[in-house]
Amino acid sequence: MNNIKLITFDLDDTFWDIEPVIIKAEMETRHWLEEKVGIVEWGSMKDLLSIRKELIIKNPILEWDISLLRKEIYRDKLKNIITDDLEREKIVEESYKIFIDKRHDVIFYEGVFDSIKELSKHYKLGVLTNGNADIYKFEIGKFFDFSISSVDVKSNKPDEPHFSKALDNYESISYEEMLHIGDDRTNDVYGAHVLGINTLWFNRKNEDWNLEIPEPKQFCDWKNFLRLIEDEYESK
Repeated sequence: MNNIKLITFDLDDTFWDIEPVIIKAEMETRHWLEEKVGIVEWGSMKDLLSIRKELIIKNPILEWDISLLRKEIYRDKLKNIITDDLEREKIVEESYKIFIDKRHDVIFYEGVFDSIKELSKHYKLGVLTNGNADIYKFEIGKFFDFSISSVDVKSNKPDEPHFSKALDNYESISYEEMLHIGDDRTNDVYGAHVLGINTLWFNRKNEDWNLEIPEPKQFCDWKNFLRLIEDEYESK
């Protein structure tokens, strides 16, 4: 008997490969910015991580508001280039708009759209993401009942707020009747498991399980996803 009523999904690296998207968005935004203001000393990846760490220490909100964090990085890079506060803020906002537009230039894994479309006929569907992608910017968004980001709950998975907020509008649904699907062992699988939520691990690269909780059911190809749901949750 099927006891699943609500299915939630992570986005980055679950619906699409995020690394090439972010790299492209970053490079194109930097190119646009330097055309506007001249050479910017971006530094190495180590330098960028150091700046991120310093900014988060100064303002802990940036831990879960990555859009604001990105703007703060742009402000930091421009502070010695543009001295006028209003002009600098204008450039920061324009830079972020370019980045976030490019950040949504994703390629869905084959099988995602058809799977979500079919599931939406039988389940409530939602998004739980630590990122800043907006599922409603895509055609697939019409199949989702809600989307929750870290900004919405002022917290990041694996902490509970994402998962608890998912049930806000469903008084009759419990964690035991919820299924969460994602790629991250800790943020998605562990975070849901410890709450008693059913989990599926999207393991595209066939990596080994390395957490001290039972290895979850998993899949590596979205074309096989609906069969897995049927076998695990609809044939009992």
